Amino acid sequence: MAVKKPMRGNEAVAYAAKLARVQVVAAYPITPQTIIVEKIDELIANGEMDATMIHVESEHSALAATYGAAMGGVRAFTATASHGLAYMYEMLWWAAASRVPIVMAVVTRAIGPPWNIHVEHADIMSIRDSGWLVSMAENNQEALDLTLLMFRVTEDPRVYLPGVVGLDGFILSHTVEPVEIPDQETVDEFLPPRRQPYTIEPGPAIAMGNIMPDEVFEKHRMDMHASNRAAEEAVREAGRLYGRLTGRDYSSLVECYRCSGADALIVGMGSWMGDAKIAVDRLREKGLRFGVLRLRWVRPFPWSEIREAAAGKKLLLVMDRSVSFGHAGPLFLEVSSAVEARPSMVGVLAGVGGVDVSYEDIERIASEAYRLVEEKGHVYIPALWYHLGEFYPMSPGPLPTRLPEMPQAPLPSSQEGR
Repeated sequence: MAVKKPMRGNEAVAYAAKLARVQVVAAYPITPQTIIVEKIDELIANGEMDATMIHVESEHSALAATYGAAMGGVRAFTATASHGLAYMYEMLWWAAASRVPIVMAVVTRAIGPPWNIHVEHADIMSIRDSGWLVSMAENNQEALDLTLLMFRVTEDPRVYLPGVVGLDGFILSHTVEPVEIPDQETVDEFLPPRRQPYTIEPGPAIAMGNIMPDEVFEKHRMDMHASNRAAEEAVREAGRLYGRLTGRDYSSLVECYRCSGADALIVGMGSWMGDAKIAVDRLREKGLRFGVLRLRWVRPFPWSEIREAAAGKKLLLVMDRSVSFGHAGPLFLEVSSAVEARPSMVGVLAGVGGVDVSYEDIERIASEAYRLVEEKGHVYIPALWYHLGEFYPMSPGPLPTRLPEMPQAPLPSSQEGR
């Protein structure tokens, strides 16, 4: 029988790894992820989880060890954040191109310098071209559920690719919410024994990743792309089954909140879409018919579902918590490609480096975007930065006439007068 417990998002991910019967975990600590692997260590030490924990000397080694375990035929897991994910970058490509199912949690955090341990999406959005599947939780319940789904989807023969489950640093990772934990029997029914295309073990010789003719290399990349697209249907099927077993349906790659009757949508991913829902309720009371289109999955990209949700809308307001410097928010660019800029589009950059964005802020942002559409008709604004209550136009073209003043840190006394 399922049990509901209060827990942090990091603990929810750890319990999902336990329920998935993960056999090997390799880890290196980094804020705000560390609690995940600490909790797994505790579960192993208490005899609640039958797995081997490998303590390594770096994040690169963590993914390398996880990759090696998975290649040997066991269900393997790791977790990281920010600079740790950046340090893993080489191994991300090795794992994906080796077509080996792995699941990794990424607790989203800004990348320095300057040092910052708070939420931002630059880390998780930087890997979307590596071949990994990428999902993003709104709350702690989804952090657990999406981790279990990711194991099933990555091990689907139509896919055979690794996958990342993202959850926002501190906002979810360290915040306690009620989470329903399914029982082991239910998870075993949902998640079959591990499947993978091949294993490397003592016996017959097998080579992986050697030099290939260019034509074979390109065909290999084409197959990875096709498998990532095929993951769409694998997600839908797994989501339907999970819904039948637990009552929580994940058969859509997106969630549409109050989209019916809406003529404008707030588009985004992650925990702040919960705040966006509150903002939408308040906007509706004012007569502005907004809804929320939240992406659960970034890869595979929910192209058709975004197009369907955007049909007939007058405005898409896309909120990014990271920026592709010199252009716009990465989510804006991807959503824009799906809808071909047919509705008006406004891309808002906000909340970078953990700057707080409340539902009142989102309400104000949405009202301003709607005003621009009402005033100008069709608009296409790729980058409008919202910082501490002020709007700063950042779209391609002329540079903004004003920017926030940068605070000047005092020099240490030893450098004064140099």
